Amino acid sequence: MKRADGKPLIHDLYEHPLSGPEIEARSFAAIDTEMGNYSLSQPQWEVARRLIHTTADFTMAELLSFSVDAFDASREALLAGAKIYADSNMIRSGISVARLRQINPDYSHEDIFCHVADEDVAAQAKEVGLPRSLFAVRKAKEMLHGSIVLLGNAPVALLEINRLAMEEGIRPALVIGMPVGFIHVLESKEELLRTGLPYVVLNGRRGGSPLAVACLHAMCTVASGQVGV
Repeated sequence: MKRADGKPLIHDLYEHPLSGPEIEARSFAAIDTEMGNYSLSQPQWEVARRLIHTTADFTMAELLSFSVDAFDASREALLAGAKIYADSNMIRSGISVARLRQINPDYSHEDIFCHVADEDVAAQAKEVGLPRSLFAVRKAKEMLHGSIVLLGNAPVALLEINRLAMEEGIRPALVIGMPVGFIHVLESKEELLRTGLPYVVLNGRRGGSPLAVACLHAMCTVASGQVGV
């Protein structure tokens, strides 16, 4: 695509301004139109459409699984200002505190934890020969009960969350299980479905930190009552 006058395409935007929020609204409208009919509930579709918006991939809607209590659990946790544990600093940086404050004004960046880059975690992992994500979860163990857990990077972290739930009775308020990759990914997600924890899972090998963040942002939208807006 090119302009008749040969100018760079950014001049189209200069001449017909659209703000960031307007572009996002048009994007969601385009997703709704292109997707057409879907079998998801409105809250589930809010998650799906935000993942589609993040990836431009409509198959996201087919890969999602939700526990029956996922939305109630996430709303209660957000209203209570639950701590948030992330398996990567990309997630920690990507979470919008402004969105969290729409639900609970007391949220701050200090309520979001990630230990994967901590020196003691790295030292333990090197000594034992296991991934840092495992020891990062163990370091966070005391704050995991009642927390919101976002996993977009490390399937081993999800395996350890599952173990803590099954063997030690640690019960996060919600687990967003979206690790990406080829090793331990499928089994970690499948096991999460059997733990009895509230969850949102992106089935299969796909996932990633941006998707985990997008899911939490969608849950904030649902909790604030702004679904479909």
